[in-house]
Amino acid sequence: MAQLRIYQPAKTAMQSGRARTRQWIVEFAPGAAQSPDPLMGWAGGADTNRQVRLRFDSRDEAVAYADRRGLDYEIEEPRTTVHRIKSYSDNFKPGRDTNWTH
Repeated sequence: MAQLRIYQPAKTAMQSGRARTRQWIVEFAPGAAQSPDPLMGWAGGADTNRQVRLRFDSRDEAVAYADRRGLDYEIEEPRTTVHRIKSYSDNFKPGRDTNWTH
């Protein structure tokens, strides 16, 4: 039976936006190891489920999809991030705890 991974993707480090991080993604676990192509040396294999990536608007929709098809799944909960409000002017406050240096 196929094993699914259900998760919410993290924000990319290359951009500051949060596009495509609110959807839930369903991926199949690798069924077989990749093997190098004898001619070109590229990694490949016969496992086509590795190419499937489904997107859902909610976690419940993704779980319902797996349940309808009778597939085993593992849910990875998203990590919570702590946002610290920073201000450039705080570097020059008179009551600053540490010295400001270059």
